[in-house]
Amino acid sequence: MRNRNKDRKRIYVGLAGVILVLSGCGRTDGAKSMTAAAAEAQESAGKTAEADETEKISEAFAEGKERNGDLAKRSGDGSRQEASRMQTATEEDTQQGEDVLREKSQIEEAGGIGTTVDAVKPAGKKTPPEGWELTLPTEDWGLAFGEPGTQPQGNASAEDLAWYDAYYVGDDSEKVIYLTFDCGYENGNTEPILDALQKHHVQAAFFVVGHYLETAPDLVKRMVEDGHIVGNHTYHHLDLPAISDQAAFEKEMEDVADLFLEITGKELSPFYRPPQGKCNVDNLKRAQEMGYYTIFWSLAYVDWNQDDQPSHEEAFDKLTKRVHPGAVVLLHNTSQTNGEILDELLTRWEEMGYTFRPLTELTG
Repeated sequence: MRNRNKDRKRIYVGLAGVILVLSGCGRTDGAKSMTAAAAEAQESAGKTAEADETEKISEAFAEGKERNGDLAKRSGDGSRQEASRMQTATEEDTQQGEDVLREKSQIEEAGGIGTTVDAVKPAGKKTPPEGWELTLPTEDWGLAFGEPGTQPQGNASAEDLAWYDAYYVGDDSEKVIYLTFDCGYENGNTEPILDALQKHHVQAAFFVVGHYLETAPDLVKRMVEDGHIVGNHTYHHLDLPAISDQAAFEKEMEDVADLFLEITGKELSPFYRPPQGKCNVDNLKRAQEMGYYTIFWSLAYVDWNQDDQPSHEEAFDKLTKRVHPGAVVLLHNTSQTNGEILDELLTRWEEMGYTFRPLTELTG
């Protein structure tokens, strides 16, 4: 999969370099002030989260434009070609910086959720220890819970799964939650879920199938606009261990990515969740070879049956007693209970000292 990795800090530092070059073109009056402006711009590069960042960078852009406009006038005979070249370079860097500011503004307008999701590096093949091979006792992902507030044990350890870029839990030293949703179809509960996430400024991950993309494209667009990750749950939600053909496996994945691109104009994030958690080692290898990270979970509950929804009390009991540091939480967008309680649930988790992070930080 292709990803556009935007390094904002590099852009800001690059902008400082442009200003320094401009100071060399106007050597006499203003060289000292241009150097000071460059130092100010470079200092602001390390403060991207501060509230005055946008104002400082905008001033640097304006100053660069103003001096660029006077560049040709100050250039002597025989230097016009160099002035023209510098003007073009400055305009390009100014436009690039303005694009960053525009993107920052869009994120803030969306509720301040998270980082851009198209900066995710695809998974890459790793070399496990010689003679070692991952073994899974069953094709069904399973968990064994211990004391409340502690991480459960999965079918395989987090360390072993990581050789195949597969994850089910994060660091046990921090009270962090990675919130994910499986989206099979739309029945009116996704919008309140998105509203609650926006209210709490939480970036989640939504794993979609082909049917959801076909029937709820506007909600998929909102997921992207709100700053969430959208991942691959395969097109037809099949039992993947039963698919032995590599081409058939790839088609299940690629059809989701292609339709997502058609709907949103963006590439799908390289995160994959096996339908029903059914998976074998071959599936993990194939997903990794396609650039995907496989995401299981460390906390879920029976929330998918529309005809037998858990009560609010049952949901809170399971999701607050079993939550733990580094939890990868799986909820279903089809659950009416989830839609009704998510706002309060996020508040309760926050009161318990938990914060929320995107999958990009789980996978590194």
